[in-house]
Amino acid sequence: MKKVPSPSRIRAAEQERRLWIALGISLGIHALLLTLHFQFPEASRAMQEKAMDIILVNAKSARKPHDAQALAQANLDGGGNTDENRRARTPLPPTQKQAEGNDVQQMQRRVQELETAQQKLLTQAKSLRNVASAKTVSEQPSPVPTVSGLDLAESARAMARLEGEIAKTADEYSKKPRKKFVGARTEEYALAAYLDAWKQKIERIGTLNYPEAARRQGIYGSLKLTVSIYANGKIEKIEVDRSSGSKILDTAAIRIVELAAPYAAFPEDMRAKTDILSITRKWTFTRSDQLVGTE
Repeated sequence: MKKVPSPSRIRAAEQERRLWIALGISLGIHALLLTLHFQFPEASRAMQEKAMDIILVNAKSARKPHDAQALAQANLDGGGNTDENRRARTPLPPTQKQAEGNDVQQMQRRVQELETAQQKLLTQAKSLRNVASAKTVSEQPSPVPTVSGLDLAESARAMARLEGEIAKTADEYSKKPRKKFVGARTEEYALAAYLDAWKQKIERIGTLNYPEAARRQGIYGSLKLTVSIYANGKIEKIEVDRSSGSKILDTAAIRIVELAAPYAAFPEDMRAKTDILSITRKWTFTRSDQLVGTE
């Protein structure tokens, strides 16, 4: 006769089976947790994010930069004589400008204000860096750090913004040359005299080299050109702003401007303000076979 196990043995066997199942599940969960790795975000990775730097500039322009590379106290759309990726650094060198009366005092106060702001930014940046270093050293013996990786990254980013590009060396180079755009009218005497001589030279060369094809075919008309000139009188580029509708006239106008080059070098007062002069003019090929420049 087959022996039937008692109810107490059945319950004990059931409990033992549940215990082994629970133990197996627990071991599986622990093994899964051991495969996970945690780490603080790297401060260097946060520093690689593009942040807008804070700098001080010693010049300004009326036009706002199209693609700003830094924050400053004034708009500055270029201002140097190199294509290298460099920007002006502080402390600011004294600006060579003649002024009288209150203008001199205002300029001196402005320079002092900028230098004071620069020193304040540098002091704040150094203080933040010293505090972050002290916290890092003091918390090394503790097994559980109280400063998270996000806090360190944020502190590093704040130092980068505050410190900006403050340096002890004065660097007067910027990435792009200074440009000045003029139309047909100007109130500056030196610039007006230069533009008048430039216009007369092109008209003289244009009349002597009037396009024969236009004369033969009876083609006349007007177009608008923008000519950019370096300080030494050489041409940087020529752009057709508005075509005459005739390829013969457009090509002839560009050729005449090139034939008239090089032009006179900038006077000293112009050279101190700009490196490239962009002149926009309307040029008309008349029925009397002459080239005339107007506004």
